[in-house]
This record gives sequence, C-alpha cells and structure tokens, in this order.
Amino acid sequence: MKLDRIGFAYNPTKEAALELRERAEGWCQMRGIAHWAAPAGELRALVDALPGTGALVVLGGDGTFLRAARAVAEVDVPLLGVNLGKVGFLSKVETNGLESVLAQLVAGDFDIENRMALEATVDPGGRGETTETFFALNEIAVARGALARVCRLEVEIGPSHLATFTADGLVISSPTGSTAYSFSAGGPIVDPSSRNLVVTPIAGYLTAIRSVVVSPRHTVRCRVADAYDVLMSVDGREDRRLAIGDVVSVCEMSRPIRLIEPRGAVPFWDLLRQKSELLPS
Repeated sequence: MKLDRIGFAYNPTKEAALELRERAEGWCQMRGIAHWAAPAGELRALVDALPGTGALVVLGGDGTFLRAARAVAEVDVPLLGVNLGKVGFLSKVETNGLESVLAQLVAGDFDIENRMALEATVDPGGRGETTETFFALNEIAVARGALARVCRLEVEIGPSHLATFTADGLVISSPTGSTAYSFSAGGPIVDPSSRNLVVTPIAGYLTAIRSVVVSPRHTVRCRVADAYDVLMSVDGREDRRLAIGDVVSVCEMSRPIRLIEPRGAVPFWDLLRQKSELLPS
C-alpha cells in the first residue's frame, strides 16, 4: 500500500519538534507528496484533516503520541512515532531516520501492527446511566488527587468481585500501556500485540492481589466506595473528577489502533532492553 497523503502531528512546545516538522514538510514538498500538519493536542483539527490521509506521523515523545492517538480512535488512520522524548516506547523511528522512513511510507514498504485500545465509561452514582465515554491507548487510572489520602475501590471483573482495594488508586492498562504507569505500579510487561487488560492497584494496603491479567471479553468495573479526592486519568492527559458511588467501566475498544511497523524497526523485546538501559538505575 503506497501512501500519497501524510499527516504530521507535533508537539508545538518543543523547538526540536518544530524543526522536525519543517524537515518533514520540506521533504514532502520536494517530492510532490500531499501533506498537512497540526499540533497533537488540537483534537478537532486532527480529526477534520485525517479523512483521506494514509498515515499520521507523530513528531514528539510518548505524550505527544498519546494525544495524537486520541484522534485516530475517531478516524481510523495508522500511526507512526518519530521519537523526540527521553524513552519513546511508542516510537519506531529516531529523528535521524525521518527521511528514510518517509520514503518507506511513500513506497508502501511497511507492515501494520494492531494494538488493543481501551474504552472507559463513567456511571455517576452507579445508577446504570452512562454519561461519558473515553478512549485510551495506554491506561485508565482511578487514583487519589492532590491530598495524600487513600481510596477504597471495589473492583469487579465480568460477573465476579475481585477485591476491595484500599490504595492510592487502580490502573487498568492495555498491553501497549503495560510498560507505562501500570509497570510503575508493579504490573507485568505484556507483549503489545496481545489482547488483555492488566489490572494493578497502586500502593495497595494489605492486599494479596498485586496485579491480574484479564481476558478482553471481560469488562473491568471500579466503584469508588470511599475517597476524599479521586480522579479518573485517561492516558495521563485528561482528568475527570469522580465522586463516591461513581463507577468506571473499562473494556476493549471495538477496533484496534493501527501502528506502522517500518522495515528494519527494532523488535519490541529488543527495544524494551535498549530503552531500559537508558533509564536511571
């Protein structure tokens, strides 16, 4: 599949991202390739421009990538990340490989990897009246706010009660998000091409359950049984305040997010090792 129109989502707060956008646009102009660019945080601008686009190339770190992924949850276009961040688990290309990977895109020299994404709904007061729906590529977290007071969270998996956690919160992650907040909370790293939900309490108090891996056929429900200040965080980029009695339900999104795998990209487990070596010990 050759691409004849490319979109670029970038981090407008980073000078390096602006310079990279200019490089990308210049490359496309020299070759007569249709293209457009928009800040990754401007959801409506991205959604409006995506129809008819063959690929959305993200110029930035993982946070920029997650903001751009919100748009392709609405309009199904494959994503490719060019890393400008410190770690960049979601990116397949470093900045010095920009031009060569654009040539691969135009030539159709790439594969597509499907990644499971999450859909979360909020039921205020647990009355069975869903009012809001959210999308996440990495995770949905229900966690205490600014005050250092634990929450009491009742967690169900499908028809079963898993546990009532007294904790700082709960992370429900996709396989892609298993290297992010979930891992920091003590969850396992899951192959990103698999289809599972990873449920992990954050600093759980006196609990034997540290983390569980759940089939995608189940919905995970988290009811706020008691809390002074509690939020739902979507991929760390969008917060929604919750109240006692609210229920957050998380399940697999109806379709996957498509990520571009360029020829010669580093396999995930090698990438994990390489990125881990960059982190402080």
